[in-house]
Amino acid sequence: MPGERGQLDEAVRRLRNGEPIGFPTETVYGLGAPAFDAGAVRLVFEMKGRPANNPLIVHVSDEAMARRAVSDWPESAERLSGAFWPGPLSIIVPRAPALPPEVTAGGETVCVRCPAHPVALALIEALDEPLVGPSANRSGHVSPTTPDHVRAEFPGLFVLDGGPCRIGIESTVVRVGDERVEVLRRGAVAPGQIEGVLGRPVEVSQVTITPGAISSSPGLLERHYAPRTPTVLVEVGDLPRVTGEARTSVVLAQEPGETASRSVGAWIRMPRDAESYAASLYDALRRADSMRMDRIVVVRPHGTGDAALWAAIEDRLRRASAPDHP
Repeated sequence: MPGERGQLDEAVRRLRNGEPIGFPTETVYGLGAPAFDAGAVRLVFEMKGRPANNPLIVHVSDEAMARRAVSDWPESAERLSGAFWPGPLSIIVPRAPALPPEVTAGGETVCVRCPAHPVALALIEALDEPLVGPSANRSGHVSPTTPDHVRAEFPGLFVLDGGPCRIGIESTVVRVGDERVEVLRRGAVAPGQIEGVLGRPVEVSQVTITPGAISSSPGLLERHYAPRTPTVLVEVGDLPRVTGEARTSVVLAQEPGETASRSVGAWIRMPRDAESYAASLYDALRRADSMRMDRIVVVRPHGTGDAALWAAIEDRLRRASAPDHP
């Protein structure tokens, strides 16, 4: 059974010895290390090849643990954590002075969240301290949503098995302050839901961080969540032209069918509803990548479900298909 006690005990033992592990959340699998162990945090950066300017999310079991990683917990953070925790909402607040600067990319704020996954919560509670947990993949690559995805990225890594991730894309990130409430990264928690809890307007920032600049939130690099195969995001009407430009393409589309081009080597059919599309997106990109074709072509999706979740999916696809600048 996923998350059995013996696995959990072994995971805690390794973490206490400074060894990063893979662990599940409802969004994606994380590469975990104790947040106050600077050496283990640096090892997470090294393993991922993660830029030092890209901060980490600190995972906690409840608000009381979150307060150990922060220096201030404003009323807006309290209200949001009360409404959405455990869940896919990460909240940016001032950091605790004792938190290693590597966690926050040297910044003065920290991003914290309480994951809605029973195995993740059991792990954090057993460890009894906050856990950093960037996605368990090489930096910039497609995020993992199954234990096998993690093992493919890091052969030999201990992975706490929690089954497939339910949501499948990363958490919403919100920065709270006296003057502004700002969504920096879209996810399953919609800006309108945050506004409903706080009773005040929420800004949605279209932020892109260029290499070298310090980021206030994870997931803001121009190119991110990307397969190794060149990937393009297209409208359905452009499909014949775009596939004709490559020798062999794999196409992710909600309505696979014939095109004028004979270069479509494979189709991957994507769901029509937002929740199912998000949950299957990274697995589909990884499968397409494994086919080793010349190009991955993603037809811009639409369909039923939450418009805000479709916007989060669009964000991931836009970054996944961004040019790979040298």
